[in-house]
Amino acid sequence: MPNHLVYIIMDSCRYDSYEAASTPNMDRLGLAEPRYSYASWTSPSHYTMLMGMIPHTSPRGVFASEVYKQEFLKWVDRLGIPDLSFKTFVPQLSLPKVLKDFGYKTIARVSMPVLNQFTSINQFFDDYVLMSNHNDFATMVHQIDFSGSEPCFYFLNLGETHYPYMLKGDDMPRISGVHGVFKNMDQFALAKNEPGESKFFEQEEMQRLHKQQISCVEYIDGLLGELYRKCPENTHIILTADHGELFGEDGYFGHGPVMHHKCFEVPFVEGLRPTI
Repeated sequence: MPNHLVYIIMDSCRYDSYEAASTPNMDRLGLAEPRYSYASWTSPSHYTMLMGMIPHTSPRGVFASEVYKQEFLKWVDRLGIPDLSFKTFVPQLSLPKVLKDFGYKTIARVSMPVLNQFTSINQFFDDYVLMSNHNDFATMVHQIDFSGSEPCFYFLNLGETHYPYMLKGDDMPRISGVHGVFKNMDQFALAKNEPGESKFFEQEEMQRLHKQQISCVEYIDGLLGELYRKCPENTHIILTADHGELFGEDGYFGHGPVMHHKCFEVPFVEGLRPTI
């Protein structure tokens, strides 16, 4: 049987948040490295990853076409399917489509509303769910099941590391452009006039939020032990982020319409499920 695949995306997690966190379970998976996302916000970055293109290393002195070719070839080793090549992915350029064609059951659990099941990103998934809470990796782990006879592909978008970096269901703070988007678009004209919405964070608050993101990485790491125990030994696990985050550097906060190194630098680690 081909390898199972678990693809975990820590939304908005910048590389140095991962580096600063205590991550014994992630460390067991392999040696993490800084890579770069293809986009600065959730939707386009996830579309790229579901094309089969993982965050890149920004190599110099090489044609982009060669980088892409080598990246697609790496799926041979990840999945244990010798017949894979770039040609396998065309014309759809869809990782879940390729996996379905090889007999995989394809399952997605996403946390961000911009990835909801009514968008085209859910194509070729047998089971696609937007979680009711944005920070519920624990439930995702609980729902994972490898009891069937077919290989499984789990695609998991985690919201813990996304603003507001919450773990316990505290009252959500409000900043402009976060809490109405894609939920209450008809209120946009009113929302832009709400008092206090445009006030920017002080640097002390930026630093506090960065520490919260680091704590969220550690929380996710704590749940990986249970995930490892549920995965068969022939499970390849990818752990990365869709983009980074700004915490006051050069006057920026967050991500999206931002061109900054820290908005694209993400952690990347992969490997077979560690020995239990």
